[in-house]
Amino acid sequence: MKYIKAVGFDQHLPIENPESFQDIKIDTPEAHGHDLLVRVDGVSVNPVDTFVRKSGRKNRLSKPKIIGWDSVGVVIDAGEDVTLFNKGDRVWYAGDFTRSGSNAQNQLVDERIVGFAPKNLTDEQAVAVPLVGLTAYESLFEKLGIDWTGNENKTLLIINGAGGVGSIAIQLAKLAGLTVIATASRDNSISWAKKMGADYVINHHQDLVSQVKHLNTKYVDYILNLNNLDAHWNEISELIKPDGQIVATTENHRLIDLQKLTKKRATFAWEWMYSKSYFKTETMISQNKILNHLSQLYVDNDLLPIHTISYPVINASNMRKAHADVETGSMIGKVVLTSWEK
Repeated sequence: MKYIKAVGFDQHLPIENPESFQDIKIDTPEAHGHDLLVRVDGVSVNPVDTFVRKSGRKNRLSKPKIIGWDSVGVVIDAGEDVTLFNKGDRVWYAGDFTRSGSNAQNQLVDERIVGFAPKNLTDEQAVAVPLVGLTAYESLFEKLGIDWTGNENKTLLIINGAGGVGSIAIQLAKLAGLTVIATASRDNSISWAKKMGADYVINHHQDLVSQVKHLNTKYVDYILNLNNLDAHWNEISELIKPDGQIVATTENHRLIDLQKLTKKRATFAWEWMYSKSYFKTETMISQNKILNHLSQLYVDNDLLPIHTISYPVINASNMRKAHADVETGSMIGKVVLTSWEK
């Protein structure tokens, strides 16, 4: 059996602890069914990575856990049922919450949640996109029900516009013709949201209702909440237009009062991009189509890259640095790691 390198952990530890990630070796997995075996050339770190790493029982795990979801790489083997890809194809994907992660030299992933990586993007640029791209796309076009055309008089409020999902959501919403109000609080995050295409940027540490009204807007048609639903729920309820749509990607810590939406007949929904692969739904293959659409948008130069921090080697030391970056809570765009030590 051939061994491959990976980055894993056997305890849920603070990122400052040098044992929070370890360089390990694992067996090379074998592809069967709809699985692709991908040579992982790049990964990125998302908030979900940090939550999974630090949240869990204090007991030492029986074997190291490998996390990581975003990946860009090359197909090196395929299961007997694979029809969408061939060996040698360069692909990108956000993975499956129920399986071993992308922080390994080779990874198995179901072809139905994989897309062709954009040919004009480097590994650093490409790997920043899949998870946040899928989340933004599903939020806008599946859960909020936005069409690609006919939105000239529609307004979208994105709460937390400078993070990874917000960075893509702003761009996709502008491509669909919406007016975008994004929130950000620091000079560099405000500049970033504007660079992504936001028409207006307001401060989520100040009253959102008064700031939106200052823009001569009483209600917005759509709201995408990407951070701190508890803090913003009352503002969301007041700002949403009658018959408007609201989507949130981050869980609440207190009960939210849905009755605040009753008179407006507004709709609230959750978005979790892992839902399709977690429950093996019939709609799983939609992620293949979404990733391919995002890839084409990059090839057509309709989307801007969103990576802001790059580490040139995938190893435990750099993974700790990347997780620490995300845990600051002030990330703009995405942090990525590429290539393995020989």
